[in-house]
Amino acid sequence: MHLNEQIMAEAAKLPEGTPLFAKALLHLGNRAAVDQALSRLVKSGELLRAGRGLYVLPVAGKFGKRAPAVETLIERLSRVRGETIVSSEAAAANAFGLTTQVPTRTIYLTSGRTRNLSMGKQTIHLRHASPWKLTLANEPAGQIVRALGWAGPERAVSVAKKIRERVPPTELQKVSQHSARLPSWVASAVGQAAYHG
Repeated sequence: MHLNEQIMAEAAKLPEGTPLFAKALLHLGNRAAVDQALSRLVKSGELLRAGRGLYVLPVAGKFGKRAPAVETLIERLSRVRGETIVSSEAAAANAFGLTTQVPTRTIYLTSGRTRNLSMGKQTIHLRHASPWKLTLANEPAGQIVRALGWAGPERAVSVAKKIRERVPPTELQKVSQHSARLPSWVASAVGQAAYHG
């Protein structure tokens, strides 16, 4: 079996949107040969290059091949790399209706290094974030933390009050239970909104 075919067979075993790392293919050949094969597969459109040493299998649809959904790639990348990756502060603010501005760039916060990924024509920015911004990462309450990060110290109290109108009280209380991990201005805003009406 040709190296290209072996790589495609490996890619086909992965769930949709799961990244394929060049390093994980070194059992098939030396690094130079693997890199050349990957480069050929990208040129022929059989694989998409999402980042350095990072590839993904396009999804076959009714209208031809397309890049997998960004959310799927991010979720799988997070799982494979053991990295915490969450939507940005602006996306959290937008989800709560605190801003009508739709972020023009796709930004995610990560516990890993800052880097860009490309999915077809779309660029995804992964930005290294302070650990507190990743608190309650994959829970709805984590969105509250990031929306307050977006608000900043001056507006945190007023924004926390607005959020209180949009979420069950238990969500604010859940954030409050993690106060030790948060900057004092976030902890204070959440505490006021959660317990003092």
